[in-house]
Amino acid sequence: MLPTTTPDGAPAPDPTATPAVLNVECSVNGRRWSWREGADNPTTNRLGAALAQQLGIPEIVGRLLAMRGVAPEHAPHFLAPTLRALLPDPSSLTDMDKAAARMAQAVQAGETIGIFGDYDVDGACASAVLAAFFEQLGCSVLTHIPDRMTEGYGPNLPALDNLVAQGATLLICVDCGTASAAILNQLAGKADVVVLDHHKSEDVLPDILATVNPNRPDCSSGLGHICAAALSFLATVATRRTLRQNGFFNGNQPEPDLRHLLDLVALATVCDVMPLQGVNRLFVSEGLKIMAGRQRVGVAALLEIAGVTKAPDAFSCGFALGPRINAGGRIAEAALGLRLLRCPDPHEARQMAERLDAVNRRRQDVESDILERAMEQAAEQKAAGHGVILLAGKDWHPGVVGIVAGRIKERFNRPALVGAQQEDGSIKGSGRSVVGLDLGTVIIAARQANILKTGGGHAMAAGFSLEADKLADFHAFLNARLPQAATLPDTVDLTIDAVVAVTGATAELATDMAALAPFGAGNPEPLIALPNVHIVRTDRIGRDSNTLRVLVRASNGTRLKALLFKADGNPLAQILEDTTRPPVHLAGYLRAESWNGRTDATFFVQDVAHA
Repeated sequence: MLPTTTPDGAPAPDPTATPAVLNVECSVNGRRWSWREGADNPTTNRLGAALAQQLGIPEIVGRLLAMRGVAPEHAPHFLAPTLRALLPDPSSLTDMDKAAARMAQAVQAGETIGIFGDYDVDGACASAVLAAFFEQLGCSVLTHIPDRMTEGYGPNLPALDNLVAQGATLLICVDCGTASAAILNQLAGKADVVVLDHHKSEDVLPDILATVNPNRPDCSSGLGHICAAALSFLATVATRRTLRQNGFFNGNQPEPDLRHLLDLVALATVCDVMPLQGVNRLFVSEGLKIMAGRQRVGVAALLEIAGVTKAPDAFSCGFALGPRINAGGRIAEAALGLRLLRCPDPHEARQMAERLDAVNRRRQDVESDILERAMEQAAEQKAAGHGVILLAGKDWHPGVVGIVAGRIKERFNRPALVGAQQEDGSIKGSGRSVVGLDLGTVIIAARQANILKTGGGHAMAAGFSLEADKLADFHAFLNARLPQAATLPDTVDLTIDAVVAVTGATAELATDMAALAPFGAGNPEPLIALPNVHIVRTDRIGRDSNTLRVLVRASNGTRLKALLFKADGNPLAQILEDTTRPPVHLAGYLRAESWNGRTDATFFVQDVAHA
């Protein structure tokens, strides 16, 4: 029998495993460098070559497509997605035709429409999509985003009754409502209610006009991977079609161009971490083109405040725009993000963008205060053998616990749930999971088992609340329902797409690979390994000197600029700044950057290994 550990107690290498890339079994970050599935497979090479020939693209792009499982018949639409080819029929969604008929009726009658949205980016964008559509067609629109602290998640009767009192005869709940039958059923006789949601729920659906949710058990649309803003966009497509069939546009009313709503759909799709495949890839590709025109005043103001001067990409959405819009719902004014997205006045939009930027900095400080303590407790739980990490604190802000859970998940490669104890002693929190472990389903099961007061969500993210005295029971339930979590490795392998010499790491190669963008969940940016590079010089740059600029050289003298962000206290920076200049392997992203009319390649370092 083969030994399971080495003499020093470390895990023994698996003799059946594929050899590590560049023999890196443990990088400076403690990660094994492994090939992306198919990267070292001759079949992938042949398919990649065939794709390159078929599409007239560089062979490396063909190989990257093949490694991502893109079939030859789908490759043209992957590289150039179009609405004509990929937009699904909204009628494939259960209840969509009923919802569209009622929304068209509201437009034709000039009714007042109330929109109740969630307090995250998806909820704000979905609400803004619907508000823009209905207002363009002459309806009065009222919106409400609940306060996370005082109202909590999902529809609540006082807010909905207030919308009705202001004249709303049709209420639309977006990014929430599927699990709110007890609330929504009380609106019978007051207003018609439509739900546009994508959260999982095993409860009885509300007894309302329509519940459009691709994740409801009886929906066979195959669209369970889209966000609420995308669902709202499809609802506008269906409603416009119904209005067209009803002859609404035969007079002086022009048909709205719905493409102009796709910047909001793109932002929500990226920030809600939906897989960038199929229709989601279409929405993000088209939406980023719209966003680049900066015609939506609120988005343009936020891009400026965030310092995004180039054409926005998925990274801009996820790391510049999204956190700022979310910040209002986390620790300040819940509706501020939606107000910004709907704002038509540049001066007012600038003021709101500045407020959201300030709130986001405050959110970062609040998060930092909690994170160190949470990490220590998480390490203790992992050492004690818990597969799932569950933490709660009395003075923790409920608006940032989801972010903290995400940080813990990334650090320990375990599902992590973090709660904040409320004044009444109950605990309210959020969880984040790892790929392959469905947290949302387990949360629903815990609520059905009467361990939780409330709970629901997606496979990768969920929210919950419970009484403090049931915390241990909840932890035991999580460990029992997700036993695979205890067997996960401490770190996830770093997945490498290709090994490229410094001489081959050119702007042309970076431009070729960028044809696969937008990158994100379900379509990762190609991760490149540079072997045996020599450090020529390093400099600290940036306002806080927290970025490391590195000049690397190949054996033939070819040089390449590399950047490492968040260098302070980073073990990667310590290796790169070592004055003895040891040869290293680098892993990271190769991107083409233009400045003053010149385009050069820059390597963005993600990991380092000793050569």
